[in-house]
Amino acid sequence: MTAVAGDPVLGEELAEPDPFRLRLLDGLAASISERGYRASTVADVVRHARTSKRTFYDQFASKEQCFLELLQDDIEKLGESILAAVDPEADWRQQIRQAVEAYVGYIESRPAITLSWIRELPSLGAVARPVQRRGLQLLSSQLIDLSASPGFRRADLPPLTAPLAVILLGGLRELTALAVEDGRAVREIVEPAVDASVALLGPRH
Repeated sequence: MTAVAGDPVLGEELAEPDPFRLRLLDGLAASISERGYRASTVADVVRHARTSKRTFYDQFASKEQCFLELLQDDIEKLGESILAAVDPEADWRQQIRQAVEAYVGYIESRPAITLSWIRELPSLGAVARPVQRRGLQLLSSQLIDLSASPGFRRADLPPLTAPLAVILLGGLRELTALAVEDGRAVREIVEPAVDASVALLGPRH
């Protein structure tokens, strides 16, 4: 089964999410951390959420729909954590480091969720596209806005273009996935991510 128009994933956000819905999203997140998305079942989700399958199907049409909403929420929280960490008045290089550190810090707290976002979400096909595109648009827009901040303007640097933002995010995602898959500390990507960001966001003539 797939998400349909009107679902929170594709339509309007719920003003006040049902507490059972939030528990189920947390339940899926816990199951993914424990055994991965593909191996997780609705029974695993409700076990972690301490509720019933009936409650699950009152809230979601399928595990897939629950997964899409979980990832949409996760990407938005990632964006919020980056925005909160960056001082737009700081030197542009410092802003880049702040953004990368915030990204890595968030990923370190939820590596399995991030890996499922990078590896599992695309395998869902067309139903996943709105979540993928929304996440890419959100993070790309944040990078572009960051590059237009006072710290960047003082250095007379042009704002990042949308294509360069996509390239930067794509490389960062792959570095992240490889680190998680290999069981390495995600923090290892900080320096290469900062170097790549400085190269793309720095002087371009």
